[in-house]
Amino acid sequence: MRLAEGIVLENEKTFGVLKFSALRREVKVVNEEGVVTEEIKERTYDLKSKGQGRMIQVSIPAKAGDKQFDYNTEVELVNPVADTVATATFRGADVDWYIKADDIVLKRLQGNTQQNQKINQDKK
Repeated sequence: MRLAEGIVLENEKTFGVLKFSALRREVKVVNEEGVVTEEIKERTYDLKSKGQGRMIQVSIPAKAGDKQFDYNTEVELVNPVADTVATATFRGADVDWYIKADDIVLKRLQGNTQQNQKINQDKK
């Protein structure tokens, strides 16, 4: 079975409460000559996941913008997907799982819907 688009995840069931921690790394674009450019391709963030019982890393495209939420702010993922990368080894293959999403946004709690709308408008 091949899952070309990865495995779609349900935020609440998979992650439980997610809290923002920090930017882990930025991946830059490599041009045709193999030179690393200054253009950012994606950013990976550390998030605390109550459902997983540990810190998780989530990558989002650069077009989603740089996320600078306060530490421990509740967030949620937009369209999260789990996928894999396999590396051939002498004994077969090693498989690493990773999580990607379209965006990381403030958790929509009752009462802060207007705050989310204002943040989204400020991005435009």
